[in-house]
Amino acid sequence: MAAPHVLLVAESCVDRLVASRVLNTCNIQVTVVEGSKQALKFLEMEHDVQLILMDYCMHDMTGYDLLVEVKKSPKVNHIPVVITCTEDIPERIKKCLDGGAKDYIIKPIQAANVPHLLSYI
Repeated sequence: MAAPHVLLVAESCVDRLVASRVLNTCNIQVTVVEGSKQALKFLEMEHDVQLILMDYCMHDMTGYDLLVEVKKSPKVNHIPVVITCTEDIPERIKKCLDGGAKDYIIKPIQAANVPHLLSYI
């Protein structure tokens, strides 16, 4: 069985490093991009991404804005999206979940989060 493929979208090099290491140690294939524009470009191509894990706080657009773009695209709107953030803001969490995110996880991503993330695939 092939390893699950996760697209990780985060501007912070620390966030990318931490999340990709946790996912890699759990035998998950990770493609890392630095922002929403790169994520959209990557998703335009034919890829086997099974989950998008994205940071909420990005410069060119928020994780919510990227979520909206993903959900508008017939080509990729079936891919589950999980948003991560360091802030536990109930209104933001509700907005993201109402917008189609499967989950909103407070960073840092930990190995204990991985089975929950994989349940969306």
